[in-house]
Amino acid sequence: MSDPSPWAIEAEGLGKKYRGGWALRDCSFRLPAGHICALVGPNGAGKSTFLGTATRLVQPTTGTLKLFGVPVSDPAVLERIAFLAQDKPLYPRFTVAETLRLGRELNPRWDQALAERIVRSGNVPFTARIGTLSGGQRTRVAFALAFGKRPELLLLDEPMSDLDPLARHELSGLLMAEAAEHGTTVLMSSHMLSEMEVMCDYLLVLAEGRLRMAGQTEELVPAHLLVTGVAEGDDGVPEELRRRHTVIEARITGRQFSALIRPDGPVSDGWETLAPSMEEVLLGYLRSPDAPGLIADEARLDGPGEAAA
Repeated sequence: MSDPSPWAIEAEGLGKKYRGGWALRDCSFRLPAGHICALVGPNGAGKSTFLGTATRLVQPTTGTLKLFGVPVSDPAVLERIAFLAQDKPLYPRFTVAETLRLGRELNPRWDQALAERIVRSGNVPFTARIGTLSGGQRTRVAFALAFGKRPELLLLDEPMSDLDPLARHELSGLLMAEAAEHGTTVLMSSHMLSEMEVMCDYLLVLAEGRLRMAGQTEELVPAHLLVTGVAEGDDGVPEELRRRHTVIEARITGRQFSALIRPDGPVSDGWETLAPSMEEVLLGYLRSPDAPGLIADEARLDGPGEAAA
């Protein structure tokens, strides 16, 4: 390997077209190594398609994708990544112990102690066959396989959707601790926005196959304000607000409007303003796929500034 790349993922013009149309289009961004990144979007937004290209399960129609500076087509990248698919495919006739042995035999950097610790913490019997386990227990074994590989990049597709709140809390803590201790980069697709706010320090937002937002949460979220005031005009949003600021989403309740905006300078004292949560910002962009996108400078491949999708 050459000198390590500071970028875990670099996508340039990445796209995938099926017979029904584009599932992913003109996707360009870079993700710095060491972050826990939320991959957010509604069903059909292109999240699973992107994860498929990163794991070589999907061949892109256009563009390029590099992992740690190496083209994803290079077999060398496979040792550096682990992928946990939404359906968590495991061999149902294998026991838990045999499944971990498979991981140990196939992965040169395998951490048996870590994998066993993840299984034991959920009281999953090592002698039980995978096919007899509950959905949550199978998820725990799948997590043990993914973490045991000691990947530099961990790709997760809706990893905790079938876990109870206690197990989600435990595995979320494990995810953050492992990422912090070993510098693992994590890209995680999830619909659980409130949990993503706690776990993730980087955001990638997809809608209708296009990138809508990318960058560190501490930069993207504070770039927005929630504004409320007396409704005016047909859609309730005062013309002055639209003229001076970027309106992402607006709603009317009775005689009041509420809007998520990216302010361009001071906001008039005639309106009330609040700092939004990450969940409120994400929902605003997901409900308004035609609103101007926001790509942080750090996440851009083509120089500084914002990019509208």
